[in-house]
Amino acid sequence: MRKKTIQRGKRPELMWGLGLSDELKLQVETGVGPGFYVRNFPAGAFSWPDADTDGEQPAMAWIPWSVWSAMPEHQREECRSREETQRILIQDQGEKDLEMEQVLADGFLTVVRTPLTRPKVQDAVFRAREVKSMYSDIYRMTEEILLERELLARKTDQLLFLNKILASATESLDPAVILLNAKETLSLLLPIKQLHAAFWTRQQESDVADVEIFLNGAMPPETESLWVERLMAAATDMGGGSVNSFQVVHAESLRRPEYSQTPADGRLVTMPLSAGQDTFGCLMLLCESSYRLGKDQVETFRSAITHLGLALRNGMTFKEVKLRADRDGLTRIYNRHSFEERLIYEIKRRRRYNHDLSLLMVDLDHFKQVNDTYGHKAGDMVLRKVGEILTTTFRTTDLPARYGGEEFVVLLPHTAERDAWTLAERVREAIQTCSFHFDGHDFTVTASIGVASVEGGALSKDEDLILKADKALYEAKHNGRNMVVISKPKETRAALH
Repeated sequence: MRKKTIQRGKRPELMWGLGLSDELKLQVETGVGPGFYVRNFPAGAFSWPDADTDGEQPAMAWIPWSVWSAMPEHQREECRSREETQRILIQDQGEKDLEMEQVLADGFLTVVRTPLTRPKVQDAVFRAREVKSMYSDIYRMTEEILLERELLARKTDQLLFLNKILASATESLDPAVILLNAKETLSLLLPIKQLHAAFWTRQQESDVADVEIFLNGAMPPETESLWVERLMAAATDMGGGSVNSFQVVHAESLRRPEYSQTPADGRLVTMPLSAGQDTFGCLMLLCESSYRLGKDQVETFRSAITHLGLALRNGMTFKEVKLRADRDGLTRIYNRHSFEERLIYEIKRRRRYNHDLSLLMVDLDHFKQVNDTYGHKAGDMVLRKVGEILTTTFRTTDLPARYGGEEFVVLLPHTAERDAWTLAERVREAIQTCSFHFDGHDFTVTASIGVASVEGGALSKDEDLILKADKALYEAKHNGRNMVVISKPKETRAALH
């Protein structure tokens, strides 16, 4: 796993501390390293506006919970108003866990518990920088679009139409929402029956592309197949290469009567979506056959598609950024951070509603031998396949994630231990029966799985769920591997088989 390092400039980067003890200040300084400078303000004698007179622009501020909770409300409001500074809340080990909603409402990026070890401090710094970078990109793109809107507002009624396109496009960064808004707005200029889109991403190591298709809404299977075929042909033609795979997204889940119309039921208009010299997608519009646009309307329509393409590119970029933050880069399933956040959420829900909650911990047997014998690319192929198996086996409400290396976890809300064991056996068999072929060699792998559950009405601690699953996994590995072991005592396991 690639080790994270903080890139430091020549000048130390400023951070603020509010009421930090000498020990906490030292822990922060030690964690971030010599490329940063921490200026600490005494608790109760600090005012954000006074500090502004020095012209300082701190990247982050570290504030203990004891200091924040004792702060007058007007001072808290001053802190919240300084949006450009990411704030980190520090809690002592003995302090009660805070609700994340309260932390976010107070404008904090995250909570870090003492002691402030180097990994904790650096993780907070990296998260702050990622959020700042993402927000900066979004703000910059929004400012560009708003500037264009101001220029277009001075033009004719046709240019006012472009303002409507821009307004609808900036309401959301979700491509599906942007497309639904675009259909409604473009219908003011052109009678549109349906509007679909395709976006492609070319893989760096090959000349093939992965395509994401957005259909207007749900439609009969045979009609959907016709639209997918047309959009895939457009992606192959405009994308300048072959297509590897595709997935279909419905912008609207409802099935409306007009969505049963095929590409032959009107005039089909296909428009490329470009950013600079790069064509990344296309729009496909089904219009009334007899309708024709005037010359000025054609120019306005093309300008509208250009601005819509910019908004869609921003939306797809934001979607990819979020995907990378939540997903494992190799297997494309959720990463450990996403799993841990979801685990906290599900534990809270279980405590409130008293439902079953189960966890699978999956570890590939002798995986090091695969890397040593066939190479790391073969190992990556195996991990991707296991990710696919976990994705297709479970419900959308379940959460499969890569926990680290060759270890995976699956969180199963509303699932009793008996059902969790059945699902684990299904996964184990799917992995065992999967054949791999790499560089002229055929091989198979197996997996050991530990199962743990907290059932409704149980008095055991929810926090023991991972520990119980890990112990069950250890027992499966110790007893010969390629098996499922549950965390119940041995005398009670026979009932599950």
